[in-house]
Amino acid sequence: MKLKLLATAAVGAAALVLGTTPEGSLSVLSQAAAQVRPQVGGALKAASDLLKAGKAQEAMAKIREAEAVPGRNADENATLEGLRLSAASRLGDADGMAKAYDALSAAGKMPAANKLLTMEAIAGTYLRAGNGAKALEWVNKYNAAGGNSPTMKQIQSAAQLRSGDVTTVLKDTLAEIAADEKAGRTPSQDKLNTALWAANKKGDGATESALIQKLLNYYPTPKLWAQSLGTLQSKKGFAAGRYQVDVLRLRLVTDNMQGANDYMELAQLAGAAGYPDEGKKVLDKGFAAGVLKPTDDNGRPKRLADLLDKRIAEAKAGAAAAETAARGAREGDELVKVGFAQVQRGQAAAGIKLMEEGIAKGNLKRPDDAKLYLGLAQFLAGDKAKAQATWRTVKGTDGSADLAGLWSVYARSAKH
Repeated sequence: MKLKLLATAAVGAAALVLGTTPEGSLSVLSQAAAQVRPQVGGALKAASDLLKAGKAQEAMAKIREAEAVPGRNADENATLEGLRLSAASRLGDADGMAKAYDALSAAGKMPAANKLLTMEAIAGTYLRAGNGAKALEWVNKYNAAGGNSPTMKQIQSAAQLRSGDVTTVLKDTLAEIAADEKAGRTPSQDKLNTALWAANKKGDGATESALIQKLLNYYPTPKLWAQSLGTLQSKKGFAAGRYQVDVLRLRLVTDNMQGANDYMELAQLAGAAGYPDEGKKVLDKGFAAGVLKPTDDNGRPKRLADLLDKRIAEAKAGAAAAETAARGAREGDELVKVGFAQVQRGQAAAGIKLMEEGIAKGNLKRPDDAKLYLGLAQFLAGDKAKAQATWRTVKGTDGSADLAGLWSVYARSAKH
């Protein structure tokens, strides 16, 4: 009777991890308790009591004491490994958990209903210990056994990140994102950020841009816009100097202007590019928001406003001559520029017509830039559908396609 109680107590302790009771799927041990000898059963009973008292380290010492007894039979080994699994789990000892699981599985003593949960626990313990390779090993075993829990997928992604296997991380995470979208679910921000990180590490610019757009499409906060624009500017191959005005335009519409300097810089760049009307509108927004005052910095904003007013007047006076000269040029670039200036001046229909004429003429220095600005002109004119269609044709690898994609995302939610 005493031997039976010893075995039953040990099985109960093992059940803390295995998810059974002494009367459950491990009850075979209590039924065969006569085969648990006192020199083994005594140590395991002590281990069980220590586990119940929360003393896992001391319990593990008793388990090792039982393990030192030679000639152990199958029931003794199964009870010992069940207790080892429980103690190792509490100690965060993934190797101990794995050893116990393998021994119980080999002996046919691991309940089928608890195999997947135990493998998940082992993988998670390895991950917490910083051993990504071992965590992935157990993830693979789990997947091979038919497991598919969301928790294990998170463990898998985290383990892949730790192992530095960005190719697999990217492939698997993109597959999960695609599955979410196909099922009509919004991919989690964590998934999108993980894929974005992997794409960046891999140097996959096209995928990185697509993921930035997805993030902004699903989670369009000013903070995320700021992060995305910062990522864009640091992207390899992005022509940051040439597109500074475009980044500032997006900062303006997404509420990410960083003080007076941004307003001043955008106004100056727009004026220098031949769009004084846009520059003046930017200054007016800065004044209206209270970020800029005409008298700031020894009157610099006022002087810039006066200069832009002068250039606006000059542009209006010379509009016909500028249009004629643009039509006479072999290249279509000037027509695109003159047309965009007209759009900024409030003459959207006429300006867009000139831009389209310039693109049709061809010989453009940067065709993708021309289409980027045509899309922006169409958006400013209130024709979102045409703008989206135009932006989809922008394929430049120097930043134009990235900017077109960001404008496309912004336009979908804008009240403009």
